[in-house]
Amino acid sequence: MPEMKETPLRNLDAFDRRLLNTLQRGLPLVRHPWEELAHSLSSTPEQIRQRLQELLDDGVLTRFGPMFDIESLDGAFTLAALAVPEDRFDTVAEQLNAMPEVAHNYRRDHTWNMWFVLACASPEALAATLARIESETGLLILNLPKEKTYHVGLHFPL
Repeated sequence: MPEMKETPLRNLDAFDRRLLNTLQRGLPLVRHPWEELAHSLSSTPEQIRQRLQELLDDGVLTRFGPMFDIESLDGAFTLAALAVPEDRFDTVAEQLNAMPEVAHNYRRDHTWNMWFVLACASPEALAATLARIESETGLLILNLPKEKTYHVGLHFPL
């Protein structure tokens, strides 16, 4: 079971929960999505954008943005893992977190204890990034590229 990364969570109020539940299904595909979202939540576009920024600043959200099929844009991504000695775990996590190519990483209770997703502009950039991580960390990477696409439609009700 993956270990959950500690974040500076605060109690989410009812508005936060409604907002995050709604946004997990995406923004409305209309000319003025923030206005429609605000109307559905009895709010204002400014309040919603401010709240999202606060949730990002607090670490409750790690990112907010669109999901793209990077391969259809000639990009490349992969799931990868490192077997990081415990005394270096935080240092290596900081190294990965500083890289714009790293979408996210997390700890697992396994020999391969640090898992991460890389997204790059091209297959060549992906190969170079994998090599750079190995060079900078001195650790071998377990590279697990996608073999087949599945759409899960994941939603975490709050």
